[in-house]
Amino acid sequence: MGGGVKFVDVLTYPLQAYDQKGPMLDALITLNEKALAEAKVLDAERAAGKIRGPLHGIPVILKDNIDTFDLPTTGGSQLLEGSIPPDDAFITKQLREAGAIIIAKANLSEWAGSGGSAAGAPPEIVKAGFIPGGFSSAGGQTRNPHGLDRSPSGSSGGTGASIAAGFAQLGLGSDTGGSVRGPSSHNGIVGLKPTRGLMSRDGIIPLGLSFDTAGPMARSVYDVAVSLGVMTGVDKADEATAKSDGHFLKDYTPSLKRGALKGARIGVNRDYLGQDPEVDKIFADNIATLRKLGATIIDPVVIPDYVRESRGYIYNTIVRAEFKADLTTYLKTTSKGFPKSFDDIVRLSNDPATKYRSLGKAAGLAWVASPGISLALDDPEYLAVKNALLPAVRASVDAMMSKHKLDALVYPTMPKVALLINPPDGVSWPSSATAMANFTGYPDLIIPAGVTAKGLPVTLSFFGPAWSEPKLLGYGYDFEQETKALVQPPSTPKLPSDSLNK
Repeated sequence: MGGGVKFVDVLTYPLQAYDQKGPMLDALITLNEKALAEAKVLDAERAAGKIRGPLHGIPVILKDNIDTFDLPTTGGSQLLEGSIPPDDAFITKQLREAGAIIIAKANLSEWAGSGGSAAGAPPEIVKAGFIPGGFSSAGGQTRNPHGLDRSPSGSSGGTGASIAAGFAQLGLGSDTGGSVRGPSSHNGIVGLKPTRGLMSRDGIIPLGLSFDTAGPMARSVYDVAVSLGVMTGVDKADEATAKSDGHFLKDYTPSLKRGALKGARIGVNRDYLGQDPEVDKIFADNIATLRKLGATIIDPVVIPDYVRESRGYIYNTIVRAEFKADLTTYLKTTSKGFPKSFDDIVRLSNDPATKYRSLGKAAGLAWVASPGISLALDDPEYLAVKNALLPAVRASVDAMMSKHKLDALVYPTMPKVALLINPPDGVSWPSSATAMANFTGYPDLIIPAGVTAKGLPVTLSFFGPAWSEPKLLGYGYDFEQETKALVQPPSTPKLPSDSLNK
């Protein structure tokens, strides 16, 4: 059971029926007990003709690594239980100013999954450091509403499961290597990893700032587009947003038109197919649909070999170095009594007196803290990867897109359906093209595209160049309206309270 969730009688939304009761999704860490009072204020304002913005009165769930001045932010770690940030994250402020109600903080893979991950370690350490997707010491194990024995994916698994189950209209996740897109795919919803710099990272517990971004998750492209416009803008606290000046929009909904795909040049990436025959078949059907909608299909478009083969090395080198340094910077903002450094986190999670509830995370943290594993930010190897290899990857992807004159590239977001929470030995997490968007900083939009015979979701990704969100949202909307592939999870059917009485 998730730590700290306390339901009050007046909150009768699906989250009360389904999170700690019924299927027990365990998707939330903290509930905002003032949400109903806030909703009444916003309803009164609307009745009086005062509308704060396009999200006036809309319920929102935030991944619990996004700061809120009035609710704890834990990063999924029991070491930060009860830690109230000094203020809202920049995007949290924007949501509130637009009228949104933050109703809950969602569970996540602890420290956004890769923070303290044993990936790449010797086999015995990998085994000791295994953690199911969507598990944290603060929130327990989130379950996928489409299959209760299935992973919701990481790291924004609690957000993905919450939105799929109808707990809120909109959710926020964060994405460093696929952490918005994996949960969007495995929970069968829409998600966007935007261009890096389009949304501020101020007030988000960092994982790897070279790759990090927040991203909206919802059950429709329209909801993602509306929320994105609310959260764009230059933030002096995040220098990456300076590049968005002149590119960001405050309203992306004009791009949502039927016929958007007609004449678009869409490349098809098949590099990661062959991992699940049902996903492959649904993907093939998706390509036929794109042709039907008038897209010019270029098939196949191959990601350069060295980009695919160096993926793990690039990601681990960057993230391990930056997490160690940037987490320490974040922890210094916490109040007295909470850990103040990465080293504190490693020590406390491995101290028997702490009774840490994630032995896997403790083992992973101990390994990444060992000599030579996590490089310093002035280490020549880290600097070479960041300042030479990453620009080379971006140039290769740009050349690939330019060679074929592509408007977007499509691929199956996750080439396997959601794994069992505890998969058998030898069953591995699927390889995917998701990291390409993080390495380049470019946007990637996820759209429901079908379900397998067991009812497990499959999604299609639309990847494009920097600042191409208007085009991608248009393509996604056209595809969504044609296919209408979103399905209600069988474990969380609609309740009478989900419908408005007219």
